[in-house]
Formats: sequence, C-alpha cells, structure tokens
Amino acid sequence: MEIIVLGVSSSISLYKACEIIRGFQEKKFQVQVIMTKNATRLISPLLFSSLSGKKVLVNPFEEEYSEKIAHVTLAKEASLLLVAPATANIIGKFASGVADDFLSTFYMAAECPKLIAPAMNEVMYLHKQTQQNIQKLQAAGVKFVEPERGYLACEDEGWGRLAAPEKIIKESLSLLVKSKSLKGKTVLVTAGPTREFLDPVRFLTNRSSGKMGYELAEEALRRGAEVILISGPTHIFPPLGAKFRKIQTAQEMEKEVGKNFARADIVLMAAAVSDFRFARISSQKTKKDKLGEKIEIIPTSDILEKLSRKKGKKFLVGFAAETEKVVKNALMKMQKKNLDLVVANNVSGEEIGFESDFNQVSLITPEGETIHTEKKSKLEISRIILDKIEEILG
Repeated sequence: MEIIVLGVSSSISLYKACEIIRGFQEKKFQVQVIMTKNATRLISPLLFSSLSGKKVLVNPFEEEYSEKIAHVTLAKEASLLLVAPATANIIGKFASGVADDFLSTFYMAAECPKLIAPAMNEVMYLHKQTQQNIQKLQAAGVKFVEPERGYLACEDEGWGRLAAPEKIIKESLSLLVKSKSLKGKTVLVTAGPTREFLDPVRFLTNRSSGKMGYELAEEALRRGAEVILISGPTHIFPPLGAKFRKIQTAQEMEKEVGKNFARADIVLMAAAVSDFRFARISSQKTKKDKLGEKIEIIPTSDILEKLSRKKGKKFLVGFAAETEKVVKNALMKMQKKNLDLVVANNVSGEEIGFESDFNQVSLITPEGETIHTEKKSKLEISRIILDKIEEILG
C-alpha cells in the first residue's frame, strides 16, 4: 500500500486535515502525518494518530529515532508529500532551504512529488515575499492548490482560505498518477552546447545554457522514468536520479548517444550541437601570427539524422532553434529526419530561448498539428512537451 505523507502546520484550518486523511484512506492509501511543533499547540497529535493508525512525527531528535534517520527512511517510502494546511512560515522554510524540524527536513530529503495547500490571512498570502517564495518553489517543480476566497479565522473576508479537502485530494491523486506515467520507460535527453576546439585554448560554441534539456530530464524523472542525460558544458547541477554523461564535442556527443540509444524508449534531442568544427586541431596553443587569414571549418556529423534511420519504435523528438520562418523550417526538419515531434522556437529575442529561464515554443506533429505556447518558464514548457508525448503514445 502506498504511503502519502501529510504535513500539517499551524493554521487554524488544520482540523480539515482530518477529512483529507479519511479521503485518502477511502482510496486505500496509508497516511503518515508530520506536524510542526506549533501545530501541536492547536490540536493534539493523538487525534491524527488515532485517524491514521500511525504515530505522528514531530521531533526528529526523539530517542526512538536514534537508531535510524527517520526523515530519510520515510522519504524513500513516500509516494507523495502533501502539506495542508501550509502557513507562510513553512512555505518560507521550504523556499529558503531551512531544515530545522521534522517537516522541513523531510521536505529536503524527499524526492517524491510535492503538493502544497496554503492557508493564511489574505495580507500574508498576497505579501510580496510569500508570493516570491511560492514562485521559487513552483520553479523547482512543487505544485500548489490555490487557497479560496472566503471567511477567514481573523474574521476578515478574502483570499487565504484552505482549499476544500475534496479538491486537495483530487489534485493529490492527479499528481500521483502523473508521477507514474513514464514508469518503466527510459528517456534519453541531450542538453547544452558543444565545444569544437581549435587548440587547447580556443573553441567554437553557441549560447545554449542547457536549461531546457535539464528541465526535461527532471520532469521525466518526476514522471517515474529512468533518465539518461547527456550534456555539453553547462553551469547547472544535474538532476538527482539521472544517469549523467558529460561531453564536450559533437563527436563525443554522437559517441555517447550511440552507446545509450538502444536502451531508450523516448529520445529528446534538446542539445544545441555545433554544426561546424575546425578542420585541423592543434595540440598546442596556436600563435596568432601563425593562424593565417583563413581558418578552415567543416560540418559536424548530423547525429539526429543518423538516429532517425535506426529509430524503430522509439519516439524521437527534435528541437529547432530558428531566427526566421520558425514553423516552416521546423516542418522541413521533421520530414527530413523522420521525427515524431518537433519543438521549435525563435531564438532571436533576448527574453526567451538561449540563456533565459523562459521560452515560447511551437510543438509540431507529423500530421501537421501545431500547438503554440505563450511565454512560460522552461519548467512549464517541459511539462507541456512531455504531456504531448504521453498523449501521442496513448
């Protein structure tokens, strides 16, 4: 039986957590409650332990936990972390990486999907800092159930009322389903730029930051896939759980993709592989006066085209970074390389695409269906792409 961890913090609406526990139990889930210390001053942990059939966790330093690191052990077993109600304080801790009680340390240790249902006074909820903390967590992949407008404990009317328990349960179950949607699948993702060396000092490259590929890898992990991430040089820490392969040149990229291609069910070629390399590479730094007037460059191997010839039943996705005729050029790429989906974007702007946290793309299928997105974070774009792949795969 799967375990849902329910975090309860010190909002007056914490009594509604009882309905949430019952709702999960009706769906045959076990519920382990973690309470903050202040929450225990509003309601006794005995109430939740009686309902859940499990001892409520509050203090990670209790003697009974001395033989094992309880928050880490539970993190390995949990299918979902739901925090309902979530105060401004606990949201701020999560966003800042503060881990000073059982709930905040569990949040840091857990790799399962996370869902937060805020509940607080309207002024606190709409406060700039609270909204920034929520946005920061959303950018890290945490989902939220927005609070409702209504009568609040402070006798005011406004935003901040905990969402209805049935809505919270519905969102939780939806997240659980999605967290297993790619279970049993292997997803191969390429990311970042390549570097094509002239000598040990100089190289040819492009502006790709690798953010889109890394977000795709992380989203695939959240959906239960085994992920292989092959990346050129970036400043991004690879997602935990991904099998990470670091490369520099297009030739190294081709070799590493070739090693792992047979294992993959879905291949997302998000890397910006250089189209050219230097014809001659020097093992020593070439002096400026010996470079000559011309430096010969030659095309690199077209990795995606080679893969398309042997893809079989694999789902192959190409990415088209264009500066003009975006959809037209992407369609040509799709037809030439026998792709199942093309993600095209215009990289001529400064606010989206290369080196940005945001993107605006067009998803194009072989049948000619085209989906245009608004400007969104690359995390949101990664979800749209994988949702479309799952829809096509059925």
